[in-house]
Amino acid sequence: MTLFISYDISDNKTRSQFSKFLIKYGRRIQLSVYEIRNSQNYRDKIMLEIKKKWKPKFTGLDSIWIWELSDVDATKNIHKFGFADLENTDVVMLGF
Repeated sequence: MTLFISYDISDNKTRSQFSKFLIKYGRRIQLSVYEIRNSQNYRDKIMLEIKKKWKPKFTGLDSIWIWELSDVDATKNIHKFGFADLENTDVVMLGF
């Protein structure tokens, strides 16, 4: 299960706290975009916390998008270019 969460939050404090919440579960792939790969249980926990804790803090100016992909979808339907494309490339380091 892969979640992509993108946000645009107007309040600096809320935005910073939301970012810290997301980094506990996944990784930042853009300034306000996170990728979270985990089980259905974690997905449910994250969604519940967003609805219960975070949703009341969001204003009419804020925007949160969540895309949910199965692992099969994630490997077949995500296309990467530039630096992101190097992410799955093996790197060999030689010590001299």
